[in-house]
Amino acid sequence: MKSWFIRSALAILIVPALAAAQQGSDNPRPISIDDAVKLAVLNSPLTVASRNGQISGEAGVKFAKYQFLPSLALNYSASNQGGTQFVQGVPVGSPNLPWSYSRSISSNLTVFDGGAHWYDYKAAGATLDAAEASDVSQRYAVALSVKTQYYAILAAREQESAARRQLEEAQQSLQVSSAKMIAGAATRADSLTAALAVGTAQLAIITAQNLLVNANASLTRLVASQVMVTAVVGDTSDIGHFDVDEGALTKMALEGPSVRAAVASYQASTALHRAATTSYLPSITASGSYGQNPKGSQGFDFGGGPTATSTALRLTASYSIFNNYSREQTLILARIAEDNAQANLRDTKFAAQQNLTQFLVNYQTAQQTIALQLLQIQSATENLRVQTQRYNIGTALQVDVTTAQAALDQARFNLISARLSARTAKANIEALIGRDIK
Repeated sequence: MKSWFIRSALAILIVPALAAAQQGSDNPRPISIDDAVKLAVLNSPLTVASRNGQISGEAGVKFAKYQFLPSLALNYSASNQGGTQFVQGVPVGSPNLPWSYSRSISSNLTVFDGGAHWYDYKAAGATLDAAEASDVSQRYAVALSVKTQYYAILAAREQESAARRQLEEAQQSLQVSSAKMIAGAATRADSLTAALAVGTAQLAIITAQNLLVNANASLTRLVASQVMVTAVVGDTSDIGHFDVDEGALTKMALEGPSVRAAVASYQASTALHRAATTSYLPSITASGSYGQNPKGSQGFDFGGGPTATSTALRLTASYSIFNNYSREQTLILARIAEDNAQANLRDTKFAAQQNLTQFLVNYQTAQQTIALQLLQIQSATENLRVQTQRYNIGTALQVDVTTAQAALDQARFNLISARLSARTAKANIEALIGRDIK
């Protein structure tokens, strides 16, 4: 009866379905973390938009620069008139008039606009600076997402490896308890406890495999790959301990891409505010033209023959006394935008300091946790060995062995979690300061 019970428990718990738990994503293509970051930066909608933002900013600077140059236009026209008219109620046909032609060249130049063009040029340059800083920020934000999923893959593999070791240890314990139960030296409760430990280990394997599949899918989306990708098997992505110089890191954070973008945005809003004030000043424009009016003929000869000429040069000064509150509204909105940009810049600097403090604390805590959990694993391993020997000689219960096993499993899980936290914290610091930490 006892032998039948043990065989049934083993048949139920040690299921062959584990081997096929995650067959939907077999053989994903390994990719290094550097290649994954490069592909994601190339294909991410965020970085595509940021690169296009730079192109738009460059076009804006070019447009603002060309506003200092005079405009130039060429004109050519040809016309012919005909029809009928009434003379004393009698329709009379119009004479067959010859074609008339004109051709001219004209140019306009703003001589003085209160500095509006200059401030627009400064605003365009600041907008381009903001776009460039935003591109750096977006590239590191995408890199952070890639590294997070890459590290999640590594953590899932570590969890699966730890779960398989957990399963091996639980199976050995189950074999011992089963043999002792058959010999009458243990109770059914011991076998059930050991069988439950086996089932828990199997569930831990399935959970780790699910995490691995999900992380692979997330990484595949980030790199925009047509086939499933995964982390390189031999890649451990070493945590890479670095000496923490909070002063240097704080300076780099305050010069990071998010702060640079906020600074440039504030400079652009300041220039636009000043540009809005120029509407209260008069404007002066100069224009000139040169035209020709060739004498027409009965045939369409494209303006041949004798030509009359005309020249013109004009200086125009204008000042808007009242434009229905339009310039006042523009000025108020520009002042509000400048105030908002200034407040955003101030908050961005404080946020950079806050985030750096948080990431550094997380990194340092994770490093300490790693060292502690390594010791904890050694202690838990020794405790499990002792409890297993005590159970084998009958001085301990199976629940003591299971408790020791659970403590070891938890220590392994905590170590994996601490490694993931350290890697993620380091990646967050790199994204914050806009440079890699070696």
